[in-house]
Amino acid sequence: MVSKIALVSGLYDTIVGAFLLLAPDLLASTFGVPPARPPIFSDLNGLFLVSVGIGYYLPWRDADRYRGYMWVMGPFLKGAGAATFLLDYAFRGSPRSFLLFAASDGLLAAITFWALMRTPALRVGRR
Repeated sequence: MVSKIALVSGLYDTIVGAFLLLAPDLLASTFGVPPARPPIFSDLNGLFLVSVGIGYYLPWRDADRYRGYMWVMGPFLKGAGAATFLLDYAFRGSPRSFLLFAASDGLLAAITFWALMRTPALRVGRR
């Protein structure tokens, strides 16, 4: 179960990151916001998301060994991201369309948390 979630999360982050890198204006217009200025903001966010997405390869291939990555990037990062989107919407008036990211990040955070709690960690060889 954890490896399947890693696959979905990895694809999600890689795809969103690729859009930020390769089609930032299209992504911005889709969500009804102006493109980031200067463009380096989109570039860095895209690079970050693609890197996180690629990192999910490890737990996808060996979920027991890389549970730590799942905890940090799932419940922590995606959970904090969902909360940040919600707070920004409530207090700074970000577009309603951004709530899609809050919902998708929040759902992935919750599912990852559930799967990690449901499946016990196996002892992986430690030295």
